[in-house]
Amino acid sequence: FGYAGKYTTWTDDDIRNILQSPTDDRLFAIYQALKRKMSPEEVSKITGIEPYFLHRIENIIAVEDEICRELNPQTLRKAKRTGFTDEQIARLVKKTREEITDLRISLGIIPTYKMVDTCAAEFAAATPYYYSSYDAECELKPSDRKKVLILGSGPIRIGQGIEFDYCTVHAVMALREQGIEAHIVNNNPETVSTDYDTSDKLFFEPVTLEDVMNIIEKERPYGVLVQFGGQTAINLAIPLEKEIARRGLNTRILGTSPDSIDLAEDRERFNALMKDLNIPQPNAGIAFSPAEAKAVAARIGYPVLVRPSYVLGGRAMEIVYDEAGLDVYMREAVRVSHEHPVLIDDFLQNAVEIDVDAVCDGEEVLIGAIMEHIEEAGIHSGDSACMIPPQTLPGVVLEVVRDYVKRIALALKVKGIVNLQMAYKDGTVYVLEANPRSSRTIPFVSKAVGLPLAKIAANVMIGKSLREQGYTKEPKTPYVSVKEVLLPFDKLPGADVLLGPEMRSTGEVMGIDYNLGLAFFKAELSADNSLPLDGLVFISVKDDDKAAVAVAAKKLSEAGLKIIATDNTAEYLKKSGISVERVNKIFNGSPNVLDYMKRGEVRLIINTPTTKQSVKDGYQIRRSAVDYHVPYITTIQAAQASADAICKAKKDQVTIKALDEYHKEVSYK
Repeated sequence: FGYAGKYTTWTDDDIRNILQSPTDDRLFAIYQALKRKMSPEEVSKITGIEPYFLHRIENIIAVEDEICRELNPQTLRKAKRTGFTDEQIARLVKKTREEITDLRISLGIIPTYKMVDTCAAEFAAATPYYYSSYDAECELKPSDRKKVLILGSGPIRIGQGIEFDYCTVHAVMALREQGIEAHIVNNNPETVSTDYDTSDKLFFEPVTLEDVMNIIEKERPYGVLVQFGGQTAINLAIPLEKEIARRGLNTRILGTSPDSIDLAEDRERFNALMKDLNIPQPNAGIAFSPAEAKAVAARIGYPVLVRPSYVLGGRAMEIVYDEAGLDVYMREAVRVSHEHPVLIDDFLQNAVEIDVDAVCDGEEVLIGAIMEHIEEAGIHSGDSACMIPPQTLPGVVLEVVRDYVKRIALALKVKGIVNLQMAYKDGTVYVLEANPRSSRTIPFVSKAVGLPLAKIAANVMIGKSLREQGYTKEPKTPYVSVKEVLLPFDKLPGADVLLGPEMRSTGEVMGIDYNLGLAFFKAELSADNSLPLDGLVFISVKDDDKAAVAVAAKKLSEAGLKIIATDNTAEYLKKSGISVERVNKIFNGSPNVLDYMKRGEVRLIINTPTTKQSVKDGYQIRRSAVDYHVPYITTIQAAQASADAICKAKKDQVTIKALDEYHKEVSYK
């Protein structure tokens, strides 16, 4: 059931309210309602859920009660067959997870593996595709070949998606080429890694400590690869290493050591390392209580970036501008505790964000690419468009970036893949974080420069150095590659489309051409946000952005597009010598931008968030853009890139070429 007691503070009234609307909390509210003796019929009446399913949840609660009364061999076997984890059972009987695991193994209550019948019982299936059960017969027959288990990334969600699956598949290819039997554990059917013919054996299991250890016990692999399954897999590195040692098994974590992974992930240890290396970082602190958070923020100075530790996709990350905002964040967004501290960083306003993907073998570092983000720091890196090679960063800055990447990778003793995020502001390059795992940009970098980075990293992790593989020099491309994101707002009625530090995108596309403008134009076309070559452009931006948007508006006007804008923006553009038609703000009535949109006349919207009075207006404009399928831009950097792209697309011919043809032009320095 996966219920971890997170919602025990709900009152009976809370439960009834949550039951009425189908949210992600409702399943837990059903559990609570039945636990508090509400009848399945009553729950069915409120939710409209068929009582059959509610009785199944009641069965889980009945087994829970049995466990609490007495944990004997029969109850333990029944609990495991019902789907209880060792950790859940331990919590119910107030023992440790290790005690329950050891008891279960000593009683011979161990999982057996069944083959998925892909032939619907018509004839014998032979697909190496397994799931666990607590049945008597086991269909898994371990071989005595050298084998490696790769941890997948589990279910796809925002921040952790198909990019990690790409890395998993490339790791399998590398292992099989070396004659090593490749096993995958992953429980997401919507991936290539879970295709029955990708790996030698596939275990369709949750990526948890217990399930992975069960497979290790059964198969006894030579090693485990944790770097290709995103945060889910990397979080298991230390628990796995401890549990393997506790049980006296010979399996080991391949590649970067769990201690080095923890050094990169643990904020205080990583900050100390950066200090030793004399590498600048934004002013930062860690808080274990709301009072500590206020003290840290006051020391750093607002605005600050706050987030929970050990998360992916920037979940619950926010830019906070004052103490009142921090109060609201600490009260509503997170439950801060000693086990779950909050990280507080100086927010580098107007900084250029930089991403680097590299492979290190402990001796040498191969930089796959340095990416420059189009949006400034403050937009989550997973939501930001980025370009290879960087287009505005001076050569001296790139040399500093290369130096930091090499020094950090070697200091962390990385063996495999590493991703670094940096920011450049006022002549200084700051290191934001290092991730000793595959990142979501690996597929983009690999396709942009023609290097199979995940495959190279997997080979490093099984003992082949970069020099042995023939990859020691950074690739250099004569063309520009732009990664753009796909946003799901057309499927989320009512959601505001503004981007921030919490990741929202659900996919990525790329455009390649010989200049940034055309590459960006292609990327926007692929992202279903195609830039217009004629028609009306609506502009409404905050005061800070007016000077920059005037430059973009001038280019658009010269390219033959007509500009319409609201009061203050229109006035500023007129003073800048740009021809513009003024339209009303929405709350001032017609004619306003919504009228133009409804008539299908507006071809592009540039709107950055403005004052609090205009927030509702801005939201309506952005939301209508999605609903009427009008391309929209919500950051000033993207507006400038779009203006350049439109100008280039009107003058130049876009290049049509296969990816392989571009790759032939890559040189190595």
